[in-house]
Amino acid sequence: MSASTAVLKAEARLIGRNRAGVFWVVAFPTLLLIILGLLPTFRAADAALGGLRMVDAYVPALLLAVIMSGTQVMPGFLISYREQGILRRMSTTPVRPLTLLTAQIVLHAVVALGSAVLVIAAGRLIHGVSLPRHLPGYVAALVLATLAALALGTIIAAFVPNTKLATTVATIAFFPLAISAGLWGPVQVLPEIARRIIEFTPFGAAAQALDQAMRGHWPDWSLLGVTALWSVVLIAAAARWFRWE
Repeated sequence: MSASTAVLKAEARLIGRNRAGVFWVVAFPTLLLIILGLLPTFRAADAALGGLRMVDAYVPALLLAVIMSGTQVMPGFLISYREQGILRRMSTTPVRPLTLLTAQIVLHAVVALGSAVLVIAAGRLIHGVSLPRHLPGYVAALVLATLAALALGTIIAAFVPNTKLATTVATIAFFPLAISAGLWGPVQVLPEIARRIIEFTPFGAAAQALDQAMRGHWPDWSLLGVTALWSVVLIAAAARWFRWE
């Protein structure tokens, strides 16, 4: 077994033991969609949404799993490792800290994307929500949003000195990101100026790209470009500022 594979398996076990994190990233978005879909107002067609039901427009809120993974869960792991000196000790072994960081990003990306699949499946089976009609565009927007979220999580881990403060910072970061992704209401029903502003945020652009793919269209290149640009900038910033000790 290679060192990278061993680290990947060990981190997978540790992530699996974090029951609270698994619940909020994997189970909560699906439960939220199921509960909201039971409300009469969410099951009625809405002219403002082009005839869709509110529950149909809430499927792109699967970005909730991506945002929570990036802001709430992964930074806690990295900060605790640095706080306990684990990364510093690893630097003296053949397994470099970068291997651990890569394993964390890969595993959290898999968990977040798996949660997204679960949300889509639950929406289809329980509430009859249509599957994404343009699957390649949907996957492209979702992957870009996941990269942006995990890069943001690495930046939080770079600047927050301890796990206690990480909870506060993660909560402050979570709410505006969730609002821009449409968690508190579909972006489509917002005033024009608000939609234009949200289009320049990573998860606002991703949410609108996901909505277009759900309707059967390749997402606007401008929306994918905004999400991709945020991903590149955040990844570059994470690489520049993250410290192992």
